[in-house]
Amino acid sequence: MISQAAPGWSDRVTALTGWRRWLAAWTLGVLATLALPPVHAVPLLVPAICGLLLLLRGGSIGRAFWTGWWFAFGHHTAGLYWIANALLVDAARFWWMLPPAILGLPALLGAFGGAAAVLARIGGRSIGQPLAFAGAWGLAELARGFVLTGFPWNLFAYVWVDPWGLFAAPMQLAAYLGAYGLTVVTVLIAGLPVLITTRWRWRGPAAAAVALVLVWAAGTARLTQAHSVQALEAMVPGVWLRLVQPSIPQGLKWDGAQRLAHFRQHLMLSAEPAGVQPTAIIWPETATPFFLEHEPGALDALGRLDTGALWLIGTPRRTATPTGLQFANGLVALDPEATTVLASYDKAHLVPFGEYVPFSRWLPIERIAGGGSAGGFTPGPGPRTLRLDTLPPVGPLICYEVLFPGQVIDATDRPSWLLNLTNDAWYGESAGPYQHWAIARLRAVEEGLPLVRSANNGISGIVDPFGRIIARLPLNAIGVVDGPLPRALPDRPIGGQLSAILVAVLALALLATGRSMRDL
Repeated sequence: MISQAAPGWSDRVTALTGWRRWLAAWTLGVLATLALPPVHAVPLLVPAICGLLLLLRGGSIGRAFWTGWWFAFGHHTAGLYWIANALLVDAARFWWMLPPAILGLPALLGAFGGAAAVLARIGGRSIGQPLAFAGAWGLAELARGFVLTGFPWNLFAYVWVDPWGLFAAPMQLAAYLGAYGLTVVTVLIAGLPVLITTRWRWRGPAAAAVALVLVWAAGTARLTQAHSVQALEAMVPGVWLRLVQPSIPQGLKWDGAQRLAHFRQHLMLSAEPAGVQPTAIIWPETATPFFLEHEPGALDALGRLDTGALWLIGTPRRTATPTGLQFANGLVALDPEATTVLASYDKAHLVPFGEYVPFSRWLPIERIAGGGSAGGFTPGPGPRTLRLDTLPPVGPLICYEVLFPGQVIDATDRPSWLLNLTNDAWYGESAGPYQHWAIARLRAVEEGLPLVRSANNGISGIVDPFGRIIARLPLNAIGVVDGPLPRALPDRPIGGQLSAILVAVLALALLATGRSMRDL
């Protein structure tokens, strides 16, 4: 029953039909995207979710699906527009993929929003509606993280990962619930104020405020574990890292005539004077546009720098197998003289259409990323922990791999830090690099591990296990980041271990509660 005190606008929103309904849902989805990096207009998530809930009141299952689809379509169109920049790097070859990328991918992802809306329909228009919708949205986002290899970009959990540390406390809930669970809680808080349009009136906004206070309190309690960033005991003694960010434009990165110049740029940045002798020098994803392990001249040049530091370098890798050569987007760890490969890692979670073409038998198209073979890269075996002298055990992640909550470490051999090598030059001056940086920071919170990120261009930096920034080099900057390695937390947070299970249980509980409260 709608309260007589409620203004007529809520009924008018619910009664929208046809193109006006779809346009309203699309616009609300765009509005929700503004709560995410780099805009960080977090309060806008409230009218976005509440507006969607008003649209979902009543009507058929089909209408609910398409309302949720248009909302998600708008959300992903606005949030993923930067994918077009990757195609424009070589527009002459890939211009025809612009419509599928700009509209096709959001259209596919929209199906998850539509499914969430159908599930949420059981909540009616009373207190059960925001509960049911939060649970349904959480289940849909969980599915988005796994179906067809998964693409869990721009979860609503990332609204709390801001560059200023204003939301450092709410961000900590990812340690308890994971990114999916924090997404459920965020959507619930944003949706509860819709109850002001029912006989519950002010109780909805009050419940949202209480929930936000509880989230803030839980996060603040976790932050009390943190040492001051300046405290010596918060850092690993005897470890000092140098991260190299050359910011080579993507259009030039694989230019054969310039590959030697690009390599020399990495060398020059690595050799810059340092206040503290680096323990390791880290180069970003595919820093060498050639197979470093098979280039004696390049290895010799690294050794001649005489840095005394280990080398951790992103490079394409070529391996001979009984069936022929295999190519990987990888990382190699070299001794200071660059004479010995101490360890290697091959990227396991490859980017569809970028590093390989799915269903290539039926889709005879080129992949977008350079390096490797024309047929694409071969995926590695999955998360690994590398053990190197002078460094704590490290869990490498290359670019896209940092995207997947609960899937970034070898759970049987927990590392002491995460190393993310990436290249966000593909996305230019856009929201993409800022979103990717926020995603990486939340992985640190989930796993209770510091994260070190070296980007060709993007945002390079060092983050502690609470997601706080220790050192950072901004987008488009050319230079190095020197800094210490924060200590890992002694135990893996529950959010990193059970994020998928936790969100499924939480979401189903909210759905069941929403159904039982439908008629209150």
